[in-house]
Amino acid sequence: MKNILWGTSLLLWLFTSLVQATPLRLATTTSTDNSGLIEELLPHFEAKTGHAVHVIAVGTGQALRLGQDGNVDVVLVHAPKAELQFVREGYGVNRRRVMYNDFVFIGPKDDPAGLRGLHDAVQALRHIAETQSLFISRGDNSGTHKKELSLWEKLSQKPDPAWYREAGQGMGWTLQMAGELEAYTLTDRGTWLVFRKRLPLELLVAGDARLHNPYGIIAVNPARHPHVDYQGAMALISWITSDEATRLIQNFQLEEQPLFIPIDSTD
Repeated sequence: MKNILWGTSLLLWLFTSLVQATPLRLATTTSTDNSGLIEELLPHFEAKTGHAVHVIAVGTGQALRLGQDGNVDVVLVHAPKAELQFVREGYGVNRRRVMYNDFVFIGPKDDPAGLRGLHDAVQALRHIAETQSLFISRGDNSGTHKKELSLWEKLSQKPDPAWYREAGQGMGWTLQMAGELEAYTLTDRGTWLVFRKRLPLELLVAGDARLHNPYGIIAVNPARHPHVDYQGAMALISWITSDEATRLIQNFQLEEQPLFIPIDSTD
């Protein structure tokens, strides 16, 4: 009997160790990764909860696809309409808003399209189109790309391939391409602050309410994918919306500028 109990205890210990050794899979955006925010936040979460986290930094569209296929446990992304659709179609549960920053237009210092000083995002695209100035798009179904496409839709104009290029890459690579080609692009402010000293570009347009950039976190639905680590996902959701994480996000700055502003409300 003693041997049986000992054997059962050993199996339970091995099972618990295996579960704890399996990292929580987080799909998040290149903006949270490039900015250094994820690297700042996760050690605090891991130390507090014991959950190790494996980060997959991709565009929002790809992150949601990973969640849809059950290849990650939780997603942290920035495309509210796509997030709500993800939940509505039963792929995700318990969506919470986490933080926001904003999108900005950057471009060459000589500003051939005359964007400097504008506060209207659609007007900025109109200037680019009218002057046929080179524009580099993420072109990757990311949250940034979705925002850019929504602005072109408001302009009721499709960009011309003669001056419009799709990078098909993350924000960092897109910024580098824009710098090399002295082109315009749309970026989140956080990634821009990280890369700006490496690029011959300037921030030219900001402040339009349509450039608001909120981030949400969603657990992958265990009813659809029973193998996902739902408890781990909920632990991360609970922590990242906690007072501790809120303070960390508030204090995360570059050159005394905040990169993200926490949101303390739920949908």
